Amino acid sequence: MNTTYDVKFWEIQHRVGQKTSSYIVRWTVGRFGKSKSFRTKGLATAFLSDLRQAAKQGEAFDLATGLPVSLLAANSSEPSFLEFAQSFILRRWRTLAARTRETDAYAMLSLIPALVTDLPGRPDDEALRAVLREHALLPEKRRSALSPELDAAMRWLQKASLPISKLGDAATIRMALDAISVTFAGKSAGANTVRRKRAVLHHLLELAVEQKVFSSNPLDGVKWSAPKAATTVDPRTVVNPDQARQLLDAVAKVGRKRGARLKALFACVYYAALRPEEVAALRETNLTLPESGWGLIVLEGARPQATKRWSDSGETHEDRALKHRAKKDTREIPIPPALVAILREHIEKFGTAKDGRLFRTAKEGTYSSSAYSYVWQEARKLALTPSQVASALAARPYDMRHAAVSLWLNAGVPAPEVAKRAGHSVDVLLRVYAKCMDGQHDHINNKINRALG
Repeated sequence: MNTTYDVKFWEIQHRVGQKTSSYIVRWTVGRFGKSKSFRTKGLATAFLSDLRQAAKQGEAFDLATGLPVSLLAANSSEPSFLEFAQSFILRRWRTLAARTRETDAYAMLSLIPALVTDLPGRPDDEALRAVLREHALLPEKRRSALSPELDAAMRWLQKASLPISKLGDAATIRMALDAISVTFAGKSAGANTVRRKRAVLHHLLELAVEQKVFSSNPLDGVKWSAPKAATTVDPRTVVNPDQARQLLDAVAKVGRKRGARLKALFACVYYAALRPEEVAALRETNLTLPESGWGLIVLEGARPQATKRWSDSGETHEDRALKHRAKKDTREIPIPPALVAILREHIEKFGTAKDGRLFRTAKEGTYSSSAYSYVWQEARKLALTPSQVASALAARPYDMRHAAVSLWLNAGVPAPEVAKRAGHSVDVLLRVYAKCMDGQHDHINNKINRALG
C-alpha cells in the first residue's frame, strides 16, 4: 500500500442536474485529485468530517483510493476480523451452552484487539475488552447502551480491525498466536487457556475456509507448538477414605447453617463421583434411598454455572443435558449405604426446593461455585494439618470426584464400569487417572510371571 500525509480538502460542491442533485466532496492525496458524490449535504458533510479528522490525527492516506487507512476496511466489501468474529460468535450462539459461548468470547477478547492496524487514538485495552464483552459479541437485543468512552472504543475497532484475509499471512497468524499466549496482564497464560483459545481460533478459520476466504486453514501452515498441558490427575490431590470422611464432617461445622446444608452436596461428589453441576441439578425424584443397603442415583441433567450475559435465561445457572450426552440421556450411579444415610438425613432436615432440588440457598437459588468453595476451604482448615492445608491435597471440591474415581479403580472395579458411573469414556478415564492407579504393581507382576510360566 502506497500512502502519503500530503492531503488537501476543498469545499463541498452542489451540483444540480435535470432530474437529481448531488453533493460532491473533493480532496487531493499527493498530486491525485479525489471526489465522491452524495445525495444529501448531511452525508457529504459527515464524510468530509471523517477525512479531516483522520488527517488531524496524523493518519496516512492511501494514494490509490484516497482514503485514510482507518476507512479502508470499512469501505471494502471484505469483512474485517471484528465483523467475521461477530458473525462466528452469533451463528454458534443458539446451539452452544453458556460456558462455551463464554469460552468463545474470551478468546476474542485476546484476538480482536491484537489484530488491528496501528491507528492513532487507540483506546486502552480494558475499554476495548469491555465494549466487546458488553456489546459487540452479544446478540443485538442483549447489547447494552454504550457510554461515550465505549462508543469511541467501538468506532476505533471498526476502523482499525484488519481484513479477515490478512490472516492468510503467516506473520498475522503469529500475531494471533502471540495474543492468546499471554494473559490480559501480559504474563504467560496457562497451557489449558492457550489451548482452548487456539481451538476457538481454529474453528473460526475453519468457517473462513467454508466461506471460501481461504483454500485451507492458515493455522496449519504455521509451525507452532501449544504449551504442554497436564492431562492427568495429580495423585497429591487425592484423599484417602479416612481423610474424605474427616473433611465431610468438618464441612458440617462451617458457619451456622451453610456448612450443614452443603455436607450432602460434597458427599455426592465423593461417594458418587458427581460433577458439581450434576449435584446442582439433583432432585429427590432422581434418588432411590432404601432404609438399608445400596441406593441409586439416576442423573437426568446438570446445572452448570456461567456469567449471566452468556446464558439464555439471563441467570447464572441453567438446566442442561449431561456432559457429552444427548438431551434426554441419563446416567445411573449405584451409591453406598454411607451416602444413602447422608442424603436421607439431609432431606429430613432441610427438605427440598419447590422444584424438588436437593441443594438450594435460602432464596431457593443454586449455590454459586464461590460460595461452596469458601465452605470447602474452611473445612480443609478444620480437618487437615497446616502442611496439608498448604499442599494440593483436596485443594478444590472437584478433587473429591478424583478421589472417588481413583478409589474405584484401585479397588479393582473394571474400567468400563468406572467410566459408566463417572460419565467418562474408557480411554479418557485411563488417560486422566493413569497416575492414580497405584498399588497394583505386585498384582500385575504376578500375572506376567504366571504368563511366562
